[in-house]
Amino acid sequence: MSTVNQLSDSEHPTITNLVSRLTYGNKTRSEVVESLFVYVRDQVRFGFPRVWDEVKASETIYYGVGYCNTKATLMVALCRAAGIPARLHFGLIDIRIMRGILPRIVFPFLPKVGGHSWTEVQLNDDWKPIDSYINDKPFYQNALDRLQASGRSLGYSISLESGKSSCEFNFGEQGFVHMGAVREDHGTWEDASDYFATDKYPRFAAWQKALLPIILLMANRNVTRLRQRPQ
Repeated sequence: MSTVNQLSDSEHPTITNLVSRLTYGNKTRSEVVESLFVYVRDQVRFGFPRVWDEVKASETIYYGVGYCNTKATLMVALCRAAGIPARLHFGLIDIRIMRGILPRIVFPFLPKVGGHSWTEVQLNDDWKPIDSYINDKPFYQNALDRLQASGRSLGYSISLESGKSSCEFNFGEQGFVHMGAVREDHGTWEDASDYFATDKYPRFAAWQKALLPIILLMANRNVTRLRQRPQ
């Protein structure tokens, strides 16, 4: 497969240099993946860049913010640069998981589901799903408090529909962040660009694209306020 248009640009110097630094001294594959996980979770804070979805992994490092799709693209690139097989798993997610993040006024104008992805890494010949890097830890802790106080199972970029959630490094044993809100499975993909080129990928209407910069600006402000909320 050509690497020219790959969003998980694992051969980019920004990616390879970062992986060399993050994995120095690590021995097992699991330890390597955990080092990469912690970086993606906390050094790329939850938030929205000005570009939607079609963001290269090296660009996400530059932006310093990301959400499910851009963080999965980055996680896959980092794993591959470290010599660990990784792939993306796409599907559709209940948009209500963004309550408290997106401004309330936009929900009547949005579809009920949106595009979503997580990472699968190969360890000991098994493909293991992971998504608990999506929300950085300070944001996650405050968001979970708000969600639990609301009495709802979806919102603030967290799903409790499976009964538990976690932002710690794990393959579902402690819980995922978004997985409980997934409504449709679109399978695994080598690169996000492959999925985005298909009819499975939900696209914005022209008027939604025009409003997107304003919506994302308001969403980022909500995320910042929530992250800075006193414990």
